[in-house]
Amino acid sequence: MGKPTGFMEFEREVPIDNGPLLRIAHWQEFSIPLTEEKLQQQGARCMDCGIPFCHTGKIISGMAAGCPVNNLIPEWNDLVYRGQWREALDRLHKTNNFPEFTGRVCPAPCEGSCTVGLNGSPVTIKNIEKSIIDRGFAEGWVVPNPPKTRTGKKVAVVGSGPSGLAAAAQLNQAGHTVTVYERADRPGGLLMYGIPNMKLDKKYVQRRVELLAAEGVTFVTGTEIGKDLPASKLKEENDAVVLCGGATLGRDLKIEGRELKGIHLAMEFLSKNTKSLLDSGHQDGAFISAEGKHVVVIGGGDTGTDCVGTSIRHKCASVTQFEIMPKPPEKRQPNNPWPEWPKVLKVDYGQEEAAAVQGEDPRKYMISTKKFVGDENGHVQELHTVLSEWRKDDQGRFVPVEVPGSEQVYPAQLVLLAMGFLGPENPVLGQLGVERDERSNAKAAYGRFVTNVEGVFAAGDMRRGQSLVVWAINEGREAAREVDRYLMGSSNLP
Repeated sequence: MGKPTGFMEFEREVPIDNGPLLRIAHWQEFSIPLTEEKLQQQGARCMDCGIPFCHTGKIISGMAAGCPVNNLIPEWNDLVYRGQWREALDRLHKTNNFPEFTGRVCPAPCEGSCTVGLNGSPVTIKNIEKSIIDRGFAEGWVVPNPPKTRTGKKVAVVGSGPSGLAAAAQLNQAGHTVTVYERADRPGGLLMYGIPNMKLDKKYVQRRVELLAAEGVTFVTGTEIGKDLPASKLKEENDAVVLCGGATLGRDLKIEGRELKGIHLAMEFLSKNTKSLLDSGHQDGAFISAEGKHVVVIGGGDTGTDCVGTSIRHKCASVTQFEIMPKPPEKRQPNNPWPEWPKVLKVDYGQEEAAAVQGEDPRKYMISTKKFVGDENGHVQELHTVLSEWRKDDQGRFVPVEVPGSEQVYPAQLVLLAMGFLGPENPVLGQLGVERDERSNAKAAYGRFVTNVEGVFAAGDMRRGQSLVVWAINEGREAAREVDRYLMGSSNLP
């Protein structure tokens, strides 16, 4: 512990963002990094409390409490405080293959479980993590590190999202020959096309992919297993297969008028936008434009926020975001104690930008869409809605109940459905004969990750369902260890 009184001497500070009206003019990241002195002060706030819930990674009340990859947070906080950045990077890489991703897009359950947060503001863990890895690349400390020997074993990884990349990185370090298959034209999965550029600049994804390639991982893009390449052939040509295809089947809204033009799943909107941005700076027109349109986003999570921020950058006429749940409270409630994830109101970048342009938060709470109505050309033009209240049903479950007389009509020429995901859509599961659980995910026990098919493993969202990037990295790492044990009889992977 570098400074026993640090948490009393220094207040929590986070990077300042460029103002909303400035940053919506571009697609770049917009945080202004803290100075080294400020970062050391923030590291000094870590108490080395002896009971570091920040890196426990437990599920409490259905949500992550602490870091799912078990980052050694007090250790690298202390090293940053002492100015030992190279050593901090080494400690960070012991548990996390891709801190440049989690340092940007993770919601930081570690901070929700920080002991300092019990009676004050938590340590700014996420920003320190990002600062360590960014400095590591800037100083040239992060270089290719291929394995010294090869085992002669071949492993195929299906999907190049965070779980697939983590599994590939670990298996390659163990000396296996790893090939990663990705159906899109660029590796990265969710990291590349599911998260907008201003939230995660794609140069960081490409940089890590190139580093893995330099270490010996082979990437095959534009190839969907089960469609472009039979899954049986993949199994025949490899000693093991790891399924990391994600839970990409979006939840639809099957109500009257759903067939109208201008209604899209959020991932179609976001992925086409990013691809067009990377391919041509939006000059090819191969994306769904919100320019000049009244946009309604149905769904209140991170994906909905990304739709809001993207629509604002397109210069939409307006954007409104519907949430079926009640508005969260400003502060922790008694039934949401530490170290649980704090269920409190947050204003993310998209809502902040929309408020700056429109004069108010775009979110509407406890609202349900009853039907879509179109114009004479079959294009959506308005949504008919009703407010809801959450009440207990006969079984004691809380369910939404419509409020009589609360009907309202919203204009909309573009509707984006951001209501989460139902499970995997990749046909590889069926072709391989992999059993599915009750939620349609690949059935494989956490900790073992092996499916009912010999030599076939599953990890990430394809196994656990829609989740966080940091959980995907956790599963990719742990699945790699089980694959290594399967192939070699034992494993030294962490």
